[in-house]
Amino acid sequence: MTSPAFAGHPFGATVTEETLKTTFLPLTQWEEKYRQLILLGKQLPALPDDLKAQAREIPGCENRVWLGYTVSPEGKLHFFGDSEGRIVRGLLAVLLTASEGKHAAELLAGDPLALFDELGLRSQLSASRNQGLNALSEAVRAAALSVE
Repeated sequence: MTSPAFAGHPFGATVTEETLKTTFLPLTQWEEKYRQLILLGKQLPALPDDLKAQAREIPGCENRVWLGYTVSPEGKLHFFGDSEGRIVRGLLAVLLTASEGKHAAELLAGDPLALFDELGLRSQLSASRNQGLNALSEAVRAAALSVE
């Protein structure tokens, strides 16, 4: 797999769970949250074709979505991904924020979707987007299981 230094996404480092809470919790209208998701998705760098080939395309999502990972020498998982959909890219950014740079045991002990609930995002998603989000969460868990 490629070195974790390639991705250059800010999720989990510059954009943290606390940053997202500060951004999303004051928003009361779904349209405002929708705009913030689109802005987050714009911060996710597009994956070149060679990295898409290393990543796994996640079935069950409304738009095409790729999620891949590497493992650092310290045993932390570094996730990278992309999607063709603007909202899905934003949802992927939130998932990366919740999952990035954690050890497998941390990922398996927690639920990355809990952040979506705290931000008030899951309740407004369509059934198909929720299904895709669950598929992405399962892919994170599968990655953690594969390295534990």
